[in-house]
Parts: sequence; C-alpha cells; structure tokens
Amino acid sequence: MKKTIFEEMGGTYIRHGDYLIPALTLPKEEEQRVVGVWGQRHLRYLKEYRRLLYLNMLTSGRLNGYLADIEEQAQERFERLVEQMKQAQGITEQLKVENVLEWIGRMNNIQVCAREIVDKEIIYQE
Repeated sequence: MKKTIFEEMGGTYIRHGDYLIPALTLPKEEEQRVVGVWGQRHLRYLKEYRRLLYLNMLTSGRLNGYLADIEEQAQERFERLVEQMKQAQGITEQLKVENVLEWIGRMNNIQVCAREIVDKEIIYQE
C-alpha cells in the first residue's frame, strides 16, 4: 500500500473502528514558566478576540512562554506606574502613619488607574 504524505513526513495513524485517524500531538515547550493574573487575562483575550494567533501559538508550543513574557512585562509596568503615581501625588509612608484611611483610598485609586493603563497598553493590545 502506498504511503500518504502524512506518513512520509513521519506521521502515524490510529485505527478507530473502520477509520484511520492521524495521531497528532502538540509539541512540548522547553520550559514551563509561571503565568499569573496578567497572563491569564491576556490568554482570555486571545481566545475571544485573536483566535488565530492563539491557535498558532498553541500548536507551535510557544503559548506558555509568550504568556509568561506578557506577565513579566505587565507586572513590571504596573509596579513602575504605581511608584510614579505615588511620587506625583505625594503619597508617603508619613501619610500612612498619620491617616491610614486616606492612604488606603489614594493607593486604591492609583492601583485602579495603573491597572487600566496596563490593560490598555499590554493585555488588550491590538
């Protein structure tokens, strides 16, 4: 029996009843890196709005590394933005000691603003 192109390229089939189904596996990624909240949010975005890019990276074994890079970039940008906004608004440890509730409120506002910026610039990028 003549080999198919798939078999010539090293592929194999699995018999399932009367049908031969190609035995396909995804390539292993070299290293499994940690993907946190930012990476998971970007993954959700890819699945919903950038399906082709998601499938290409998934089938080529590059998805985890890509998401880990996004995680690192987003976390670094978030921390940098929070520090810059704290300095710009004059939020210090002295304020934390003197008026805890005001410090908490201002820090929450800063974190929400920084999160929105990171979302727009990195997580939900076009």
